Amino acid sequence: MKLKRKDLLGLEELSREEIELILDTAIPMKELFTRTVKKVPTLRGKTVVILFYEPSTRTRVSFELAAKRLSADTVNISTSASSVVKGESLIDTAKTIQALGADFIVIRHPNSGAPHILSKYVSCSVINAGDGMHEHPTQGLLDLFTIREKKGRIEGLKVGIVGDILHSRVARSNIWGLKKMGAEVYVIGPATLIPKDIESLEVKVYYKIEDVIDKLDVINILRIQRERQKEHLFPSLEEYSEIFGVNFEKLKKARKDLLIMHPGPMNRGVEISGDVADSKNSTILEQVTNGVAVRMAVLYLLSGGGEIETST
Repeated sequence: MKLKRKDLLGLEELSREEIELILDTAIPMKELFTRTVKKVPTLRGKTVVILFYEPSTRTRVSFELAAKRLSADTVNISTSASSVVKGESLIDTAKTIQALGADFIVIRHPNSGAPHILSKYVSCSVINAGDGMHEHPTQGLLDLFTIREKKGRIEGLKVGIVGDILHSRVARSNIWGLKKMGAEVYVIGPATLIPKDIESLEVKVYYKIEDVIDKLDVINILRIQRERQKEHLFPSLEEYSEIFGVNFEKLKKARKDLLIMHPGPMNRGVEISGDVADSKNSTILEQVTNGVAVRMAVLYLLSGGGEIETST
C-alpha cells in the first residue's frame, strides 16, 4: 500500500488505513536508531526545506534529523532573516523555494490553514508542522505511535487530554487520530479553555482530573499556551497548577500502568510536576525519539515509497 497523497496537512482528512500505514512504516525507521550507521540512501538527491514562521526546537530539529537520516539535503529558513520581513507573501516565498528545487516544504505558521493554501500553489509536497490553533499532524502521529508501542493497541483505550484544549493544535490532531483508531477520548480542563463545540467531536468533557483519572489508560498533558491567549482565561498560573496541574496527589487513583505523555515544551510545576515528568510511567523523552521515526515515515511515504515489510 502507498500513501496516495502529495501532502500531509492534517489527521482530520486521513483514513484509519492511512494512519496505520504511517505508524507501521515508522517501526523499521525507528530500528535504524540501533544501527551503527543511522542513515539510509532513500531520499538521496531530494531537498527538504524547513520553513518556520514560529519558534520551535523539537519539531524543527526532528524534521531535520528525519530528512538527514534518509540522506536528503535540508535547508532551514528563518523568516526573520528572509524576504518575509520585506513583505514577501507566503505564496511567493513558497514558489521561490520550489523554483530552487525543493521536493518538500515543511511549514509551521501562526495562521490556521496556511499549509492548505500553500499546497495549492506548489507541486512539491507540503507537510504541516503546525498551523495556528488548527492541527499538528506529525505530533498527533507520534503520540499515536507511542501509545501503540507501549500499550500494544489503540482500539478501546481511554485517553485523557488535559489542559489548554482551546488553543492546542496538538489536541485537535490527537482527537481526530485517536477517534479514527478506536480510542475513547476525554478532555479535561477549565471551562474557559475547552471549546464550546468540542462535544461535536464525540469526546467526553470533565472539569476535574480527579473525576476521571481512574478510568484512563493514557493521559496526555498540554502546556498553557500563554502566547496564543488574547485574554485572561484563568486567574493565575499558581491557581491553574493547583487545580489542573498533574502531580502524584492527583494520580493516587490512577491505574498503575497509566501512560503519561506531554508533547513539550513542558512548564514544570505548572501543568506537570517534575517528579511526574521524570517517573517510570512517563514517555516524554520517548515521544521525542519516536517523532524522528514518524517524520522519516512521512517523508518516505510522500516521496512515493510503499509499505515496508517489518518483523512485527
